[in-house]
Amino acid sequence: MKLLIVESPSKAKTISKYLGKTYEVRASVGHVRDLPKSNKKAVDIEGGFIPHYEVSVGKEKVIADIKALAKKSNEVILATDPDREGEAIAWHIQEACSLKGAKRVAFHEITEEAIKEALKHPRDIDMNLKEAQEARRVLDRLVGYDLSGVIWKKVRYGLSAGRVQSPALRIIMEREREIRAFIPVTYYVIAGEFQTIGRMQESKTYTLILECETQPNDKKEADRIVKDGKNSSWEVINIESTEVSRSPKAPFTTSTLQQAASSRLGYAPSRTMGIAQKLYEKGLITYMRTDSTTLGAQAVAEIKTTIEKNYGPELLELRQYKTKSKNAQEAHEAIRPTHASARSGGTTDDEKRLYSLIWERTVASQMKDAKLRRSKVTANIPTKSIPNFSVTGSVLIFPGWLTVSESSRGDDVILPDLKIGDELNLKTLQSTEKATEPPNRYSEAGLIKELEKRGIGRPSTYASTLSTIEARGYVDKVNKTLFPTDTGEVVISFLEEHFPHYIGDTFTAEMEDKLDLIADGKATYLKTLKDFYGPFTKDVKAKDKLEKATNMGDAPEGMQCPLCDANMVIKLAKNGKFYSCIRYPDCMGARKIDGEVMEGPKKLGKKCPKCEKGELMEREGKYGRFIACDNYPKCKYIEQDEEMRKANSTGVHCNKCKDGYLEERKGRFGIFFSCSNYPDCKHIIKTRPTGNRCTWKKDDGTECGELMMTGTKTIPDRCSDKTCPMHNPHKLDK
Repeated sequence: MKLLIVESPSKAKTISKYLGKTYEVRASVGHVRDLPKSNKKAVDIEGGFIPHYEVSVGKEKVIADIKALAKKSNEVILATDPDREGEAIAWHIQEACSLKGAKRVAFHEITEEAIKEALKHPRDIDMNLKEAQEARRVLDRLVGYDLSGVIWKKVRYGLSAGRVQSPALRIIMEREREIRAFIPVTYYVIAGEFQTIGRMQESKTYTLILECETQPNDKKEADRIVKDGKNSSWEVINIESTEVSRSPKAPFTTSTLQQAASSRLGYAPSRTMGIAQKLYEKGLITYMRTDSTTLGAQAVAEIKTTIEKNYGPELLELRQYKTKSKNAQEAHEAIRPTHASARSGGTTDDEKRLYSLIWERTVASQMKDAKLRRSKVTANIPTKSIPNFSVTGSVLIFPGWLTVSESSRGDDVILPDLKIGDELNLKTLQSTEKATEPPNRYSEAGLIKELEKRGIGRPSTYASTLSTIEARGYVDKVNKTLFPTDTGEVVISFLEEHFPHYIGDTFTAEMEDKLDLIADGKATYLKTLKDFYGPFTKDVKAKDKLEKATNMGDAPEGMQCPLCDANMVIKLAKNGKFYSCIRYPDCMGARKIDGEVMEGPKKLGKKCPKCEKGELMEREGKYGRFIACDNYPKCKYIEQDEEMRKANSTGVHCNKCKDGYLEERKGRFGIFFSCSNYPDCKHIIKTRPTGNRCTWKKDDGTECGELMMTGTKTIPDRCSDKTCPMHNPHKLDK
């Protein structure tokens, strides 16, 4: 028996059908090892950037199963995905399972022919590819943790930065600043409705909308053009007719697939990649992480047969496309159907739609250009004292590749048969005031295109990058448009000011080049990381003395502090922006963004009993009102006054210590009730107590616990003692 190890269970199921009983096909279910969450234990920097891997949670059984099967097998074959990530996973499986003599095979499509052909060419694990992936993982960990650590201290705990996510956020913010700085310019669009005049009595008349070729910025000039046009006759002064071609686009790469699926199908990049992964595992498309636009000879031959059979040889034109990405690597082919003859594929609606998109793009790429005839009719008044007015139409005269991609075709705009000198009867002529608009914000598709253009990241990282900046609250997605949030603006402004080099296009793109050199065996893992980390760690340490970076600029003129009438600044809090007195912390005045006065912390005029240096203040926190030392976080003293205790108290004595009262509190998992003598008494219950004792008796005659409200009329109150039948009273009736 031979053991073949892949990543996905569904892929293993598909491959098992092709290989029969000779092979035992098992899945590692992705990575089996990873760096630990703690950064201190993750990488031994002084020892030479040695990563310390740990078995991923839940993968112990997977490793044990592979080890057991490997002992029974004559041969072990690692068939993980055909890219750097797949090479690294294969190496991790080999190391974690102590596999000796294991071989590596790679295939770009899950078809019987491709798999059997790959098994004829086993090789060793490519350690250059593995080290390139390891360098990327370690590099991202070092950059992410160190920059995130600075942001935690200087902006807010829980935020993050990253080698790719931060440049992506910077690009979004740059566009937002362009929009804010944009000054609109007024202009006038002048359009007229005209009717053709037939040369003969039986000739038909047509209505045309002609638009002024010049858009004046001055209203007087616009009014003059309208006045002169209304007071004159019109005639056709020029007719142009040209034949133009529309060429098909190259087959999909990862980024172009994400862009097309976003604009055509409305899918987020992460959704697109998830669907594509399923299509790949079912053997319907080739590997979906690739920079290449190349099609293999066998694929081209099958596409040729499909076109000739279904659309005719007159539409066939075999083409080769150059890959635009200078760092193109990963898989060797574009994303394409494994069998061009299969017009449809997939089981779910999402799979069918994405497969159809891939199939159309692939087949169309090997077809002739579409031909269109474009006509332009130009008209003016006899004096020609005003700019020309024109209208353009187009007619498809040869469909070419549009035969298989009708959604790209568009509608024909047919113009009437006119000649120079023909009169036009003016029906209406008017000008419309408009203003120039700022550049559009990025959509997910637009941002991916921009990242690829600048050489930032890899196709396989784009979906996770966008998901991360959305999950962190750095951007909001409204429909398909990405808006930077207040938090995102503060974080990226801080990084731009203090770490511009590490979030710039040049650094990010050059680092991708260096990773490519490691993959090609032209650079070493150790030197690449050493050259980067020395200067980087110095820059990070130099920022330790920076002040908090929550200031977002001055408040609008006239917005004064409600307490001392001083000027105010815009600051960032967990719940968004607010106006803070410029004299903070000497003055606690604050306003909401709408101008409403905020009830800030109140000084109580009492010294802190713990540190004896700070002053006690009443604050409003995430879980309600409390009293704390103003020396926080150096001093973490917290208490509640009598008024707060009464407001939160249930009036029910604690069943454990008998002295305290159970108080309502809010925690990360919602409301709970705990003893007022905490931390001396740590009695806690999850639901509101009734103050009554349970009437059931235990076998030894002792009382049960206290009764807690169930919140329903039909089910009686429940006992807090889990051993009592009344702990689950709804079961008693059953």
